[in-house]
Amino acid sequence: MDAVDRRLVDALRADGRASYAELGRLVGLSSSTVHERVAKLEAAGVIRGYTALVRPDAIGLGVTALIGVEPSENIRDEEIGRALDALPEVESCWAVAGDQAFMIQVRVASVDELHSTVLRLREITGVARTHTTVVLATRFEQRSVPRGTTE
Repeated sequence: MDAVDRRLVDALRADGRASYAELGRLVGLSSSTVHERVAKLEAAGVIRGYTALVRPDAIGLGVTALIGVEPSENIRDEEIGRALDALPEVESCWAVAGDQAFMIQVRVASVDELHSTVLRLREITGVARTHTTVVLATRFEQRSVPRGTTE
């Protein structure tokens, strides 16, 4: 990836619906050249897809929680990971260092649904305990990550 590719990725992260012509104006290339570069970034897996950012409360998911999942002794994380993947409430899942093997983000409609989700998590074979933090407000989310100074 060169500096132009980085600028294209930044522009697409800011507006995934930008046209190749718009992107070309931003980076000083023709739309056909931008199209080729974006296709190469997609083929290389740098760009994994495009999605709509939706306000969760607008679609009935007013409760967000971060839940740490601590495994039992001698349990393979892959088994727990597959079980977490099967839960539709789990929006994101990270394997983390420390006592907890996973940190997950769940979105549900109500505190009662959150309670049900936590109970289902505790029923997963190999889960010793969970640690739940309810999100009270979201200051920002899915913000572009600064690249640093190396280019």
